[in-house]
Amino acid sequence: MNKKLIEEKLNNYGSSNEPFFFIVSYDFTKFHIEKLSSLPENIKYEINSKTTSKIKHKTTVEKFPITFSEYKKKFDFLQEEIRSGNTYLLNLTAKTKIKTDFSLDEIYEKVNAKFKLRYKNNNDNFVCFSPERFVEIKKNKIYTYPMKGTIDSKIPNAQAKVLGDVKEMAEHTMVVDLLRNDLGIVSSKVRVEKFRYIDKINAGDKKLLQVSSKISGHLEDNWLENIGTIITKMLPAGSITGTPKKKTCELLHKSENYDRDFYTGIFGVYDGKSFDSAVMIRFIEENEKQEQYYKSGGGITCDSDVNAEYQELLDKIYLPF
Repeated sequence: MNKKLIEEKLNNYGSSNEPFFFIVSYDFTKFHIEKLSSLPENIKYEINSKTTSKIKHKTTVEKFPITFSEYKKKFDFLQEEIRSGNTYLLNLTAKTKIKTDFSLDEIYEKVNAKFKLRYKNNNDNFVCFSPERFVEIKKNKIYTYPMKGTIDSKIPNAQAKVLGDVKEMAEHTMVVDLLRNDLGIVSSKVRVEKFRYIDKINAGDKKLLQVSSKISGHLEDNWLENIGTIITKMLPAGSITGTPKKKTCELLHKSENYDRDFYTGIFGVYDGKSFDSAVMIRFIEENEKQEQYYKSGGGITCDSDVNAEYQELLDKIYLPF
């Protein structure tokens, strides 16, 4: 099974203190693990980038999304599952055909994002510009930073509104609880260091306020020898699945009707000292016909409004130049 193979390869690199790059798809069906010293030209990445481009473009993205009625069918199915007590939070996603004036290489070079990846091989061709870290490990401490809750910064009293929104509060609290439990599987002394703080994100033609939290745990001295075990035990990421995770993943598979593939998987780097990784959201793939597809989504709870959730699906389709 790929999950076991991924675990073993990462553990082997960690045990030999070999710096490496890795990428794992949402369902473990695809992965790429490579020594940093022999990384091929078809893989480009930036991890925890603090630079911002001075280039400004008027970026228009033409969108051809699923219809509202299609989305509502999925939404209603999940709401029924919530009412039945089978799930409490789900991250419903969809695949949207888009048209832009830019190639994937150009998008990679121009976008402002904390985590960037350009990946191309015989079967997969995509760019990812994610604001969301998966886990970070420094010395013997592991950290994760769940992100849930977004608002346009131009809205009057935007910060107070997003922090005071009941639905956003419930969703964020559930994700923090899920990620706290995930860290508890692989570490000890788990605690929430910061709860619901604000980050600013460049979303192309507007600035967004994003609500995040910081959770930490303590790892054993030999964590690097077990890096593959640590990572695979926490996958798929809680922030892009829901809770309870196993049942929620089954429900998402039933309702989404497309393969997430590398979207909502993770990628990361061990540089010889520390480990850092990102959740692959803000994701554009291109097929052999050079058609581009943007995959996006958002969290669904019992308090969700179908119109607002459909709009969020579309609002997350943007190029942050």
